[in-house]
Amino acid sequence: MSPRILRTLALALPIACVALSPVRADDESWEVRLRAAYLDPANKSTAIPGLAPENAIHINSKTLPDLDFEYYFVPHWSAEVVLTYPQTQTVTVSGTPIGEFKHLPPMFTAKYDFLPDQPFQPYVGVGFNFTVIWDTNLAVPGVGTLKLNSTSIGPALQTGFDYKLPDHWYLNADVKWAKLGSDVNLVGVGRVSTVHIDPFLFGAGVGYRF
Repeated sequence: MSPRILRTLALALPIACVALSPVRADDESWEVRLRAAYLDPANKSTAIPGLAPENAIHINSKTLPDLDFEYYFVPHWSAEVVLTYPQTQTVTVSGTPIGEFKHLPPMFTAKYDFLPDQPFQPYVGVGFNFTVIWDTNLAVPGVGTLKLNSTSIGPALQTGFDYKLPDHWYLNADVKWAKLGSDVNLVGVGRVSTVHIDPFLFGAGVGYRF
């Protein structure tokens, strides 16, 4: 497991461990959550011959809102869709800004809840990310205009916990990872690099079961 995941869960676990007595899981099937999530891209890329070395293309980190809807089929199993509004990312090559692009990255996961009848409810999830990319405005002076793929589809992983509060409310901490990338195409030439954004999303927020 990534050290970043371990650090996040190590910080969150003491909060959850204050629970001293079991609580029966709610019978309601839906939960909605709102989180603040920190997007931390891996920023791996192949070299651009004659222009930039390996891993020189960077996408900015940022904090964004994370809204999800979850449906519980049975106490242990559920399905979740994770949404946000369209995001704008800036791009640099070897530290030099070259423009920006917009994307919408919904994520879909199937989740297993280990302790649905307890106040501390850890879970894991697996699914996929489907990112739509548009409004690409990237150019390297003296070289030309760059374009990205319009979509990216890849696997997604998730871990975290809910901590039960009164009246159907929950605290939540969550870590997600998604396989996300694109070819970088120079207009009139073709592919010049491939970027692997592959971000982690570290989130914390609240949920409501209904």
